[in-house]
Amino acid sequence: MLIKLYEQNPNPREIEKTMQILREGGIVIYPTDTVYAMGCDALNVRAVEKICDLKKINPQKANLSIICNDLSGISEYAKVSNTVFKLMKKNLPGPFTFLLNATNNLPKIYKNRKEVGIRVPDNNIIRTLVRELGNPILSTSVRTKDDILEYATDPELIEEEYGQTVDMVIDGGYGGLEPSTIVDCTGEEIEIIRQGKGVLEE
Repeated sequence: MLIKLYEQNPNPREIEKTMQILREGGIVIYPTDTVYAMGCDALNVRAVEKICDLKKINPQKANLSIICNDLSGISEYAKVSNTVFKLMKKNLPGPFTFLLNATNNLPKIYKNRKEVGIRVPDNNIIRTLVRELGNPILSTSVRTKDDILEYATDPELIEEEYGQTVDMVIDGGYGGLEPSTIVDCTGEEIEIIRQGKGVLEE
């Protein structure tokens, strides 16, 4: 199912349709401020397993990120020092993934995971979905088909490739190709381990 949503005024009826899918453990592809991504309710274990099967990843080994609506709920899922919180506040919403030490509040499927990636994208569509859901959304970028760039950026082509395997594709306009910048905040030193879109303000 392909639906169109506009970032400035996402249609409440279409948002509700998406909510139903997410609440029932469905998988949705949506735009972010970097690339198109695939996600589900991060606290729904079956949905997380479905995504891991789909992308052939081991949830206990792969780097998984969760999208939050803002910084207020982050301390529930990750340990955040004052220094890191100030850094995140300065740069979010934005194209960054902050790797933080995880708390025990993540579901058992993430067990043995010592860290979790946190994103607050500068995109109103995905942040509206997270806010309405009331839970973070597990997020993983959409892989391209045979490295054909259009299959990662054009929602209609994404739907053509993934329409049979996910429950919904949200057309929020053309996506980007540059991934988020990953900032590792799990040690004593803050370190950029992947430079992507965005320049970190310190």
